[in-house]
Amino acid sequence: MDGPPNRIGELGRRILGGGEISRDEARWLFSLESGADIFDLLSWANRLREHFKGNKVHLCSIVNVKAGGCSENCRFCSQSAAYQTSSPRYGLIEEEPVLAAAAEAKANGVTALGLVAAWRGLEEGPALDEICGRLEALKQSGQARPDASLGIITSQRVADRLKESGLECYNHNLESSSRYFPEVCTTHTYAERVQTIRHLKEAGIKICSGGILGMGETREDRLELAFALKELGVHIVPINILNPIEGTPFAEREPLAPLEILKSIACFRFILPRQEIMIAGGRTVNLRDAQSMIFMAGASALMVGNYLTTLNQSVEKDLQMLKDLGLSPDWDKHGFSDQPGAEAHEETALLSPAL
Repeated sequence: MDGPPNRIGELGRRILGGGEISRDEARWLFSLESGADIFDLLSWANRLREHFKGNKVHLCSIVNVKAGGCSENCRFCSQSAAYQTSSPRYGLIEEEPVLAAAAEAKANGVTALGLVAAWRGLEEGPALDEICGRLEALKQSGQARPDASLGIITSQRVADRLKESGLECYNHNLESSSRYFPEVCTTHTYAERVQTIRHLKEAGIKICSGGILGMGETREDRLELAFALKELGVHIVPINILNPIEGTPFAEREPLAPLEILKSIACFRFILPRQEIMIAGGRTVNLRDAQSMIFMAGASALMVGNYLTTLNQSVEKDLQMLKDLGLSPDWDKHGFSDQPGAEAHEETALLSPAL
């Protein structure tokens, strides 16, 4: 009888052999309900992770270079000026805290450091000049790969300036499907996010883009997000799980069950077998004791250190978790050379692990 275990195995073997799964096949995986079937799915996702990624885990950290007072109304975000929250507010920070964060990242064996700013986006002008200065200093320090998440970019010239300043990878999440996005934000569009990614890719910058689970979206929305990321050819796929913040419109959202989260991660691995799938915000509060199972579900990257406005578990605890699982933070795929269409990274000055 061709039951779920056999069908899951058939799809897994196809991907191991270099094949792909269809939307209908992915839809069936997202629909699995039985605990036993979900664990079969996780087991195959783990095989896919090991096959394509080995035992290396890409570690990433972030530093908030401009906090709070954002003009956008993303309904999950405590940094929006539209909501009353306890999130801190401060202007663009100086170079020294950035370099201190890079030194801490390197000391923790992290591959890259992302500079994150709470604003609509980046245009030509003084703010761009300052950001480029921070990126140049980070690159020259050699302590961490210079990454950033700076919002919407409408000009190719801005993307090119960022590349010239040393930016290697840019985070800009699609957040959810194009269908559900208007329920998440109305001050900018899904299309603007897609265009931002295209400008950055045109500049030769690697792309980190994913979304948030648990905002009220359907499984179909999660499927559409995964396939949109595949079509855009992104390199890192951060999966966040909503951590409801008091004062935001999504504060009362019901949390997803840990098995639903793990199943979703596994489905992303089946759809995106060669991408780095990174588990980011919300993992500690939503997964609790099941955090280590993210790797069995196919995750190959991890955000460590605190998030923008919420706490994470300690870096030491994360590193011990990797060690206990036989995984290594000594990630060596700089330039994402193991992904389709990616060129081997020629710069060796930043080959110390640090994000």
